[in-house]
Amino acid sequence: MVWEALGSAAIGLGLAYVALRLFPARFPARPLTLATGPVAALLGGLVTRAVLGAGHPPLVLAGALAVAGALLSLLVREAAPRRSASPRTA
Repeated sequence: MVWEALGSAAIGLGLAYVALRLFPARFPARPLTLATGPVAALLGGLVTRAVLGAGHPPLVLAGALAVAGALLSLLVREAAPRRSASPRTA
């Protein structure tokens, strides 16, 4: 159980870090994103373990990854509209 919790938290933190590295402008705040990843993964691991029971660590970690990805996707903002390079003429 302890290893599943540590693995879930590590998966969530890793997923949050990768998301920030790939899309830095799309997330509202770095600390919020880095905190949401592990918490969401722990929640996902806990729910998956409660549903499946003990003895399924790979599935628990997969559930943690899925829930962390889903909750991190809720933080994503729309990309800023691109400005054209040509000057405006009035």
